[in-house]
Amino acid sequence: MPDDTKKIASAKGESRSAGSGGGGGRLQLAAIGMEAEFQVHVDGELVRPEDVFGSPRAFVRGNLMHRVGTSYHLPTGGAVYFDTGVIEVATPVIEIDRGCAARAGRSLWESVLYLREELDEWERREGRDVRLTGFSAHYNVSFELPREEQGRSRTVKKLALLLSYILPVPVMLLATNRQSSGVGVRPRGDRIEVTVDFTPSASLMIATGTLIVGIVREVMKWRSFELEMLEEHNIPVIAGYTPMPHTSRKGWLARKDCYSQDPFAQDVDSPVWDTTDGRSLSLRSIAGLITKTFWHPIRRISDPWTFRLIGSVMRGRAPSLLDLDERPAEYDDVGRLCTWDNLFPETELSRSRYERVLIRAISGQKLWMHGRRYTPTGMRGWSSVVFRADDDGSRHVFSIDYLLGHLRDWERPRTRGG
Repeated sequence: MPDDTKKIASAKGESRSAGSGGGGGRLQLAAIGMEAEFQVHVDGELVRPEDVFGSPRAFVRGNLMHRVGTSYHLPTGGAVYFDTGVIEVATPVIEIDRGCAARAGRSLWESVLYLREELDEWERREGRDVRLTGFSAHYNVSFELPREEQGRSRTVKKLALLLSYILPVPVMLLATNRQSSGVGVRPRGDRIEVTVDFTPSASLMIATGTLIVGIVREVMKWRSFELEMLEEHNIPVIAGYTPMPHTSRKGWLARKDCYSQDPFAQDVDSPVWDTTDGRSLSLRSIAGLITKTFWHPIRRISDPWTFRLIGSVMRGRAPSLLDLDERPAEYDDVGRLCTWDNLFPETELSRSRYERVLIRAISGQKLWMHGRRYTPTGMRGWSSVVFRADDDGSRHVFSIDYLLGHLRDWERPRTRGG
């Protein structure tokens, strides 16, 4: 989730302020984003993508908008880049609204499918085989609590620690497998980032994102982020559990060795877990109780299909990956053994407004605004678009919040003078 430039009131004032770099303001709408990381096997051997390809431009065809380094925007609205030995795909920011996680999941999987098709063509050209193995997924939720409403007991760091006691068990049921090792929660300044395995099921990934957004946004409303709130809200906690420091960046990790036994190896329906309130429960029961506590917040931001899926997994009516004896083979060939089946066509679930702005910017579609025509030439993070005025070639940077007010014009472009 990126920084944003300040919204400017007038057309001329906007151009001058934004063009000179703008401010460091945040997005005006609460938003989410998803990321997925993939290990790369070429001809059966694990490789570093940067060593084989150098840049995504080596296999992604067409005109791509460059971001920074080896990062490029894709026509889907997402981005692809290399990050310390993996290929990472990220969605654009998507405002929080009903169905937002389905929109983010659709965007992510469309980008994965696009990437897989480009790699298929590279294989045909080079006579080699490339396989993507699911590695990790990151779910980002904005933290825009005004500073005056924070205080010592309501900081983003304390929120992340509190969530590391709430999120792991229900996330395990939706997103992990027998070989998983943990669920992480990291404070990232203006957002909360939840890290877990990549899930080779688009529907389960969307369900995971929906649950995370619903819980994070509701806990953000609590009067305090101190751990005492767990008891006040009747959140079941496994006895003896304490999260460890996250292995990458600051934050916390609910790893298997934070528990008295490996939660990823146990029968999810066996009541082998003692809780701090004196009960003995199964992992599924604990996940279900936590989900029930946040049932209404989850429902408010969920599409109907995903809401039913979450309930079915928690009740044991739909399978969790932890119900399987082995890690599914779909992890090892993402885009071929598991793919996107267009679960949410645009006729049923429209694109988010932020997504629509970014897709048009990335495609280079011209925008008529205040009697002038502008051509998008780049992005500043995820939240600002760099334009060139067609009449005098001047450079302008507009925040995507400002561009929302001109989205209708952008979606119905005019032509003038050719």
